[in-house]
Amino acid sequence: MEMKPTPSVSPEQFRQALGHFATGVTVITVNRGQRQVHGMTANAFTSVSLVPPLVLVCVDHSARTHPLLKEQKRFGVNVLAEEQEALARYFADANQSHETATHQGVRFAFTPRGTPLLETCLAQFECALVAAHEAGDHTIFVGRVEDATIHQGRPLLFYRGRYNKLETGAP
Repeated sequence: MEMKPTPSVSPEQFRQALGHFATGVTVITVNRGQRQVHGMTANAFTSVSLVPPLVLVCVDHSARTHPLLKEQKRFGVNVLAEEQEALARYFADANQSHETATHQGVRFAFTPRGTPLLETCLAQFECALVAAHEAGDHTIFVGRVEDATIHQGRPLLFYRGRYNKLETGAP
């Protein structure tokens, strides 16, 4: 029996299908120099390896964060809590800047290595870039986790194109 090629999936169909996979929401933070921070909301984030501790984030080639990750070679991953939807929306805006972040009350802390992290998040990872792989219209950036912190709370979720929260009573 001859296998027929599968018809091509349109970007809209692909996005809609992927939307049925619930993800957490992160903000990737990069030092632009002189302690100026740029951030980007991302849900294409996952662990890669426990030993050594590696994570990845996928970034669109047209994103302002893309060249900064290649230049700086360091980044933070900030896992957002359910009450931080406003932060997710703010950092999803390509026109945000360090100056507007400061005016909106977004606060950053810098690690001893100079990596910017949001001051309050569910979890934070300080990463050193170890690899970058081109994949279609994105680059997969792999980071070695140099430090990780966790805080109490519940995660902000992204599902079917909208931010969501766990049901009451869920862990």
